Amino acid sequence: MENPANRIKELIERYPRLAECEDSVYKAYKTLEASYEAGGKLLIAGNGGSSADADHITGELMKGFVKKRPPSDEFYMTLSKIADAETAAYIAQNLQCGLPAINLANHSALITASINDIDGKIIYAQQVYAYGTAGDAFLGISTSGNSENVCLAMLTAKARGLKTIALTGVSGGRAAKIADVAIKAPETETYKAQELHLPVYHCICLMLEERFF
Repeated sequence: MENPANRIKELIERYPRLAECEDSVYKAYKTLEASYEAGGKLLIAGNGGSSADADHITGELMKGFVKKRPPSDEFYMTLSKIADAETAAYIAQNLQCGLPAINLANHSALITASINDIDGKIIYAQQVYAYGTAGDAFLGISTSGNSENVCLAMLTAKARGLKTIALTGVSGGRAAKIADVAIKAPETETYKAQELHLPVYHCICLMLEERFF
């Protein structure tokens, strides 16, 4: 396994402006490592481009990122007992192990029902309350750090016993004050902060993949 510190060093060499985020990136990685070690999952919330980033992170964690992640021999043996040989081989050869992650923006019926029936600002908090269990992790992405639906979800996550991470712009906003760990990209403009968010979460996903696979 590659030393996580080396991966973060590589990140900073490529993006020198992220040097001030070195400690927070490592803490975020360790938070997620501990959650996954304990059998937890990651819930992610953001708006607009940050929601797209939540999707991107989910994709990197739920299947192979840069490594192949074949299922275990034990899984294949169990599968072979309930499926014919050809089907079992196909499934085993194509499945990849994942680290469970959920982008909370991808539930259109639930979201639109909340907007219509209650208040759209509470929808991420509602999902955190329903999905989250102690030991899970919540990642709130907001370049301002003040997105109300993200902050409400983060407060709910803390009340449910989840570890919380904020990925924001330089000010950090309310989310950085609430979160257990805050990664504050050193930019004020939304698109510039988002341009730095991508290499940060790629680095974290890479370190997690190397740790668990």
